[in-house]
Parts: sequence; C-alpha cells; structure tokens
Amino acid sequence: MSVSRGAGAPVARRKLLDELTERILAHIRDEGLRPGDRLPSNRALSERFLVATPTLREALRRLEATGAVELRHGSGVYVRADLARLIMVNPNRLRLDATAILDLLEARELIEPHLAESAARHATDAQLDELAASLDRAGSALGVGGGPGERSGPGAGPDGALHAANMAFHRTLARLAGNRALAQVLDSLIDLHDEEQRYIQALYGDRDHDHHVHLAILAAVRGRAPVKARRLMVEHLRDVRQVVTRALEG
Repeated sequence: MSVSRGAGAPVARRKLLDELTERILAHIRDEGLRPGDRLPSNRALSERFLVATPTLREALRRLEATGAVELRHGSGVYVRADLARLIMVNPNRLRLDATAILDLLEARELIEPHLAESAARHATDAQLDELAASLDRAGSALGVGGGPGERSGPGAGPDGALHAANMAFHRTLARLAGNRALAQVLDSLIDLHDEEQRYIQALYGDRDHDHHVHLAILAAVRGRAPVKARRLMVEHLRDVRQVVTRALEG
C-alpha cells in the first residue's frame, strides 16, 4: 500500500528520513524557492509533514550535508544550491596538506580554461554583468583596511571578503559556460577545498595582480574572445600553481 506524499499525509515510518527529505525538496520545488530564500520555521514544517521537530532537524541536517540547504543559527533554514545539482560534496573533510593543495590547483588548471572559453562563447550580457559584480566586490575588499595587520585572518576582514568575491568570480564564470556538470565539478572542488583555497590566497600573496588578471579575463569574456579567455585563464592558474609550489617547497 503506497503512502501519499501530500502536505498533510503522515510520513511512513519505514525510511522515514528518506521520505521526509524528499518531501522537503518537493516543497522547495513546488513553492519555487530559489537559493537564498528562507524555508518556513521548523515548527511549521513539522506540522506540515506531521513529524516531530527532532526528526525534522535530522532531515534538514542531512540536506545541509548535501548542500541543498543552509542552517543559520538564530535565523532559519535557507535554500543553498540548485536542487538539480548532480555532484555533491563529501562533508568529511581531510586535513589540509601540500598534496591536496597541488592536486586542487592541477584540477582547476585542467577545467577552468575550457570554462572561460565556453563562457566567452555562450554568456549573455546580463550574465556578464553578474560576473563583473563579483569583481566589483573583490575591488571593494582590496580597498578595505590600510595595512598587513588588518589582513591577518583567513576568514575575517578584507581577506575573507576577497576570498568570497574571488571564488564567486570563478563559480559564476563556470556557470556561464553552459555545462552544468563541469560547473558543478568546479563548484564542488571549491566547496570541498575551501580551506586550501584560503591557504592558496595567503601563499600567493599578490592580491592586486590577481585582481587585475581577473579583470583581464572578464574583458576577454565580455569581448567574446574565447581563445584569449582560455589563454589568460591557463596563464593565471599556472602562475598561481608555480608560486604556491615554490612556497610549499621552500
């Protein structure tokens, strides 16, 4: 006997969490919620799906682990990612090490030049404005603070804002290339290796040069110059890898 998945039907006890997570995802899709939108309160969701609040929280934590939602303490639950995402990040992070950092850079060097080239061919003007906005945020972060002492923490102050803006640039460029699978591979690499990315930024050091290179890549993509966009991305990532390799081996 099948059990209805409607809003008011009780959730079958067998595979309770699987059923509940499916219903939450269906609710997000049916309501047309987008990344950044807030879900109803836990109490409202518990009443909607006729489950206890602890069970609901466990289902939400499961969805958070796959990147579908974000639980913000004291604020609520928010849609985090495209629900059609094909590739999920393993939440079990390994300790940061030099091999992982160099592997990450090699993977990005293989993937991102193709994405930059494709974005130059396929991105719309509106999408390119979105890409430019991420670099505007990076420029603002570079203008915050006056000395090295204000840039000491990897997750706070100008460095944190710059890291977020730079990663947004690479994520957005990948998405504009038009290949959802490749974009999600890059997105997952960035999510999984967030700590390594912050360490790379600290090792690379030349934030102004990095920003100017990003602007040049944007100009090539906006100018519909795919070959140039690919070349600039190859040179950019190769330069980062060489600098970081020397720093790790020094």
